[in-house]
Amino acid sequence: MYSIRQGHLFSLQDLLDLEPTERYTAIFEGLNIMPLLKITSKKTCEGAPQSLNYPAMIYSMLARILEGIPTMGLLVRRLKQDVLFRLDCGFSFSDRVPSEASFSRLIRKIKTSNVLAEMNH
Repeated sequence: MYSIRQGHLFSLQDLLDLEPTERYTAIFEGLNIMPLLKITSKKTCEGAPQSLNYPAMIYSMLARILEGIPTMGLLVRRLKQDVLFRLDCGFSFSDRVPSEASFSRLIRKIKTSNVLAEMNH
């Protein structure tokens, strides 16, 4: 049986040497978050506000890991204080920064579905 190796677009060191905006763009454009967005679609008027920018929330949770931000509270604070970070994550100037509770609801939806296992498969 032959194994097929996929070539690299860039090395890990090249990725780390990029500016944050370029680094996030390079990482985010290679991700398919559509399965995650399907589980966030609203079917009722209860729960999270409909005005939340779910793609930007998912990207900001990934950026939290890349930046080494330990808690969601610190992520929310960074999103409120750092305009460039907020724009890099996909939020616009008109989007409000989601609360910790909004991130918590999103994480709970992701955990209760099996979408991550399907995406990993």
